[in-house]
Order: sequence, then C-alpha cells, then structure tokens
Amino acid sequence: MGDLTIRAVASRRDRQQFVLLPWSLYRGDPHWVPPLRRNLEELVGFRHHPFHDVADVRTWLAWRDGRPCGRIAGIVNRVHNQKYNEQRGFFGFFESVDDPAVAHGLLDAVRAWLAEQGITLLRGPINPSLNYEVGLLIDGFDSSPTFMMTYNPPYYARLIESYGFTKSQDLYAFWGHVDMLATLDRKLEFVVREATQRFDIELRCLDRKRFNEEVRTFLHIYNASLEGTWGFTPLSPGEIDHMSASLRHLIVPELTTAAVVNGRTVAAAFGLLDYNPRIKRIDGRLFPFGFLRLLTRRRQIKRIRLISTNVLPEYQRWGLGVVVLARLVPEALKWGIEEAEFSWVLESNHLSFKSLQRGGAKLAKTYRIYDYPGAD
Repeated sequence: MGDLTIRAVASRRDRQQFVLLPWSLYRGDPHWVPPLRRNLEELVGFRHHPFHDVADVRTWLAWRDGRPCGRIAGIVNRVHNQKYNEQRGFFGFFESVDDPAVAHGLLDAVRAWLAEQGITLLRGPINPSLNYEVGLLIDGFDSSPTFMMTYNPPYYARLIESYGFTKSQDLYAFWGHVDMLATLDRKLEFVVREATQRFDIELRCLDRKRFNEEVRTFLHIYNASLEGTWGFTPLSPGEIDHMSASLRHLIVPELTTAAVVNGRTVAAAFGLLDYNPRIKRIDGRLFPFGFLRLLTRRRQIKRIRLISTNVLPEYQRWGLGVVVLARLVPEALKWGIEEAEFSWVLESNHLSFKSLQRGGAKLAKTYRIYDYPGAD
C-alpha cells in the first residue's frame, strides 16, 4: 500500500475532494443517498452557516497514492461546553476506506487539534451538532435512510471502536405502516381524549399566511422542550432563522400540528416527506434544476419522517405528544402516506420509546454516538 498522509483541508480543490469523497466510497451501494451538496458545504464551514458563529470547525483529508481515502471534521461547540461546563470536542462528517490506519490517522488529527486547545474529551459522530444529522448506523443496513438521517457501511463501527471509542448513547428509528393503525392500543385513544379535554386543546396545522413566524414558533418550542435532554444544545437565533428559510419549501403544512392552550402554543409536531429517493435521482444537486425535481408532484411521495414532536416542559407527561401526532393521522391518510419513520429517539427517552412501542411501531434502525475517554 502507498504512503498515507493526513492533511488539513486548505485549498478549493481540497474542499471539492472533501465533498465528493463519498461518491467513490459508496459506488455500487444501493442504499446510499448522496448529501445535498450545498447543505454539506455550509455545515462543514465551506460556506457561511450560523452554526459557525458559535463553533469552530476544522476539516482534514486522508490521502494515499494521490487520491483521497478518508475525511473528518473536528468541532468545538462553544455553546455545548458552556452549557455542560466541560471541555469536549466532537468529530463528524467521517468517511473512510476499510483501513484502520486511515480512520485512526484522521482521529489522531482531530485529537491533536483539540489538544492544542486543552481539550481531551471527544464525542461523535455528530454532523455538526445534535440539531442536525447525528450518529453512526450500527443496525439496519438493509434499507436506505430517510430524509436527514445518516448512513454508513457496517465496518465503520469496527474502525471507530478499534481506536478506543465506547458507546455513549444509542438513537433509534421506528417504522410504522398505515395498516398498523387498526391495532393501535386503546390506551393511546384514552390518553388523547383525556388530555384534549383536560386542557381544552385547540389543534391546528401550520398557517401558510404566517409561515416564517410559525416555523420559528415550532423551533422555539423545540428548544424549550429539549432543554433537559442528553447532550442537547439550543439552536441559536441565527440557526433558527436559517433553518426556517431552509424548511420553507420542504414542509407540507397539512403534515404539521400545533396544540394551543389558552392562546399559547404549547406543543408541536411536524413530519417531512421522505425526499431521499428524489435527492438520489438529482445526485445531491439542487441547482440549476434539481430543486424543481425535488418539489414537483410531491403527492407521489408516500413515506414520511416524523422528525419532531415537542412539548413545553410544564405540559410534558400529560400525553400532549400523542395528541399532536394523532391529529396528523387523518391528514397523512388523506395525503396518501403509507409508511412513517419516527426518528430519532434517544435510548434515554423512555417515555417516547414506550409510547412508540405501545402504538405498534417497529424498531428499524439503531444509531450510536461514541465517546473517547480523554487523556491516555
């Protein structure tokens, strides 16, 4: 084998190689879905993204015989370290050939960069925070990922674990089919009825006329509801605005729910159509015409990802999460949705885990976040 070198991404050509590397690594894999190229460029810092106002990101490429064979990003999320009063770094956007020397060399580069800043704790893969794509797929390789979920070869776990990483937290994706609705647990129907009556809940979908304001409201509830969740850091105001703009054309208002109590929105849920098969057809290119191919004739898409169900802390454990999801069911049926993925769910989120199991959803995929213990 040729000489291996690990170099920080420096030039425009390096950036292009970093973005395009997966196309060669996953060639022939029927389940891989290419990333949206512009979105990837933003998240790793090759274009402006408000995440980088609160974090530092450095990227590296591994080279052998003049060709890239691996990549990684090191991340210092200052909001995370302030919130949790720790000095922790993260790695993300990891890709590698099946060679421990490549993977370990990339991880060495991240650790060396973090050590310069006095940081020894390392967690990942996170791309670039828990508010975006996270985790390493460790189970469920027999199907393609849904929109905004990660995918990787099975050998990635071996490469990362052989370096000394151990499990920190697992995340789950649950799958459901419309045929399962007939077997829903009666207790869930009782929860919906009782919670709706107790709080005199008004349920509605996102208002198209106030779209930007509504999406911001949903994201503010997202921030407030997850405050005590493992590893969570809130979206910054800039990230909220950026995400609102990014989701504007992707969200279907009918597939959203807001629960209003006494004029205040206290819970929200929204599903995103699974755009991944279309992203695969446009090869991750939104421009010049990919965007049109992504969004036309959306009623032909029959799969949805339930991406977020959030309830303000003072209303949690009263069943409002089930209530807002229940309102989506008739709308999804009217749309023609046949399948749904509920993702992701932290293993420590026992309430959501049990609620999905009680509703008949099947565990379909498992993702893992790893920790490196610190100084040797």
